[in-house]
Amino acid sequence: MTKDMTAGAPARHLLEFTIPLIFGNLFQQVYSMADAVIVGRFLGTDSLAAVGSTGPLTFFIFGFCLGLCSGFAIPVAQSFGAKNQGELRQYVGNIVWLSLGFSLVITAITMCLCRQMLVMMNTPPDILEESHRYLMVILAGIPTTVAYNTMACLLRALGDSRTPVVFLLVASVINVVLDFVFIVFTPLGVMGAAAATVVAQALSGVACFVFIVKRFPPLHIGRGDLTPQGNLMKRLCGMGIPMGLQSSITAIGSILLQAAVNGLGSLAVASMTAAGKLNQLFTCFYDSLGIAMSTYGGQNVGARKIGRLNPGLRSGMLIGGCYAVLALLAGLLFGRSLLCLFVDAGEAQIIASAYQLLITNLAFHIPLAAVNVFRLLIQGMGYSRLAIFAGVFELVARGFTGVFLVPAFGFTAACFASPIAWVLADLFLVPAYFVVRRKLEPLRMD
Repeated sequence: MTKDMTAGAPARHLLEFTIPLIFGNLFQQVYSMADAVIVGRFLGTDSLAAVGSTGPLTFFIFGFCLGLCSGFAIPVAQSFGAKNQGELRQYVGNIVWLSLGFSLVITAITMCLCRQMLVMMNTPPDILEESHRYLMVILAGIPTTVAYNTMACLLRALGDSRTPVVFLLVASVINVVLDFVFIVFTPLGVMGAAAATVVAQALSGVACFVFIVKRFPPLHIGRGDLTPQGNLMKRLCGMGIPMGLQSSITAIGSILLQAAVNGLGSLAVASMTAAGKLNQLFTCFYDSLGIAMSTYGGQNVGARKIGRLNPGLRSGMLIGGCYAVLALLAGLLFGRSLLCLFVDAGEAQIIASAYQLLITNLAFHIPLAAVNVFRLLIQGMGYSRLAIFAGVFELVARGFTGVFLVPAFGFTAACFASPIAWVLADLFLVPAYFVVRRKLEPLRMD
């Protein structure tokens, strides 16, 4: 079901669009959490650290893929807002070829460099082999991830944020079942956790494709739409590649930070892994709100309703700020108990360090909300290249913390890496929005 966000109350549109996305992102986190919980409980702390140590690398690689897919969807959202169905279908046809090509190239490159990347991250020797086995299986599943996210982003561009959630719900259940089967009842170890995630993601993609073919005519394309067109591919890449690079540049900072934490030993890595998994649950809301802002911006710019951008921005920040306060309260009250999902309650040192990291991050979630609201709205407005600069600010903050502060001040410094990154990114994004907003004023037709 499509959703036109070019008329009506912005707050209502954003909430209606965001809420299904929250569940979808939560289900995606179930993939990751299921791995962590079952690996930690059945394979031990070293295996949990092995899975966790790959996090920044998977963020680097899959962040690029997701950013790429999200960027591809922006011209589709703008064509939908402009009510240009012919152009919309041509964009979809060219996205098919670009998604296939990028996914195959990325898979080949990353699998070849997998071990070298782990070594460069200073992965502790006692978990290096397990980390490598886990990551190789995950990387082999890149085409399934790109396929699903491409289709999901196209549905969202047309206002349907609910359908992908249904498929992810089913896939999440399958993932948990396969985790138990592959980890508890087979000798696959951490490779079993990775295989469960890949299979579940593939099933999500298949289900999404079947739905589009049978029940979503706006995305139906003919042979003519599949003809590669240089001008369309150039615009798609102009949107997708900068958004992918923004995610990857941000991830480089996380890699530098992870490398520094790796140097503190396996206990520090396990603490960061447990806190990171839990923090991902809390940040699902901001990711979902950001996607809603991108769709909102894309549709309204396509419809030339520039006057709706500022009200949408205010609504997004109000929604994000309210959630940030609730998230901090929840972390303070239940954080230690929730961390016990990942590590045994007797691991007092790990839980204490993980709780410190969790609460420090939650205390700065309003700046994080601003990062997602401003950045994704700017991208939806068609200025995705500016996101790269925001990513550079985050890279500098996390990289500086990892290279200089963690060796000097230990794990406590790592706790402040992301908050510093969010604040620096906001210092760029907030004025950048108002600059591009003024540039679009001549297009205004509302």
